[in-house]
Amino acid sequence: MMINTDTMFSMTQANQNFSAVARSVDRNGEAVVLKNNKPKYLVIDMENEKFILDLTEEERIDIITKRVLEKYLPAFKELAK
Repeated sequence: MMINTDTMFSMTQANQNFSAVARSVDRNGEAVVLKNNKPKYLVIDMENEKFILDLTEEERIDIITKRVLEKYLPAFKELAK
């Protein structure tokens, strides 16, 4: 897997110069913002549906599962008692 470091920005860079992040998204379709040297945010062009439609069914299920688990974790813990 190739990593394009031109599309990676620290949180500080993104905060101080978001227009650079936006230009990168315009050129490359996406940009990654790092927090504590780890990928944290993905900035995409909302008009470019390719990224969203490229997800496999398993990836979509993983995303939905994570959202549901985070939202209802206290209820699941209570039910587990």
